Amino acid sequence: MKRITRIVLSVLAGLLILAVGGLLWKTRQEAYNLLHSPMATRTLPTETPADYNLPYDDVTIINPDGMKLAGWYIPSENGAVIIMQHGYKSMRGELLNEAEMMHRHGYGALITSIRAHDYSEGELITLGFYEVQDMEAWYQYLLTRDDIDPEKIGILGNSYGGMLSIQYASQNPNIKAVVANSAFSSMSDTVSTSVKHFTGLPEFPFVPLIVFWAQVDTGIKIEEIDATKWIPLIGPRPVFLMQGGADTVISPDSGQRLYDAAKEPRELWYDPALGHVEFDKEYPEEYEARVSAFYDKYLLGM
Repeated sequence: MKRITRIVLSVLAGLLILAVGGLLWKTRQEAYNLLHSPMATRTLPTETPADYNLPYDDVTIINPDGMKLAGWYIPSENGAVIIMQHGYKSMRGELLNEAEMMHRHGYGALITSIRAHDYSEGELITLGFYEVQDMEAWYQYLLTRDDIDPEKIGILGNSYGGMLSIQYASQNPNIKAVVANSAFSSMSDTVSTSVKHFTGLPEFPFVPLIVFWAQVDTGIKIEEIDATKWIPLIGPRPVFLMQGGADTVISPDSGQRLYDAAKEPRELWYDPALGHVEFDKEYPEEYEARVSAFYDKYLLGM
């Protein structure tokens, strides 16, 4: 009987070791996939501004780490320009609709991409920690244009791009107005929702281990990625936030968290029925009216 018990316990211990090993391997692999974006796996543009009858320049710049970044520039007719930043593992084509919309109102648009996205170089995604350097490189490019007034630069971002827009504007006082559509409030607030969306795995026991491996990979602590700490630094410059209550990509209360942390002037457009980054698709006319009026007011003084 004792021998049988020892055998059973040995088998159970072996199975436990295999299960733990499998869990560690799975979460290590998922963390790697979430933070790495080799060119062969990327979503790449299938359209250009020409498909929207927009005049444009293909732009390539070099970030401080020596990586080439790809972008499009649509010239300004009124001296104002909007930097437009796409979301996580997305690409410039995501913002062609917004660029066309703002071009109708006379605005220029710089549609940017960041490291490890689109045709830009690099493979590691650091969720804003180093990407903010890419945003600064794009801003410096804008200063070389003779069709814009450097006092009339706004920024617009979707999702992860919304968080980046908030982060960068908090560091650059020359960004005069910020629009963030479905922006991450902080990684701590939204990590469970986002990991479930992008991996399909339940929160326990996967999320804590994925976060652990992600921190090992990047050397960045999850608490450091927190737009609720950056957004109050933007004031008294204005911020316009959008958030859907049916969002399954980020925490649906991200918009309210950001709004509560922001200083005046601030706006929050919340719709309980909308999912992630759906405002321009579901309410295109209201989206155009509200976004263009926001920039008209704060960039053009209209």
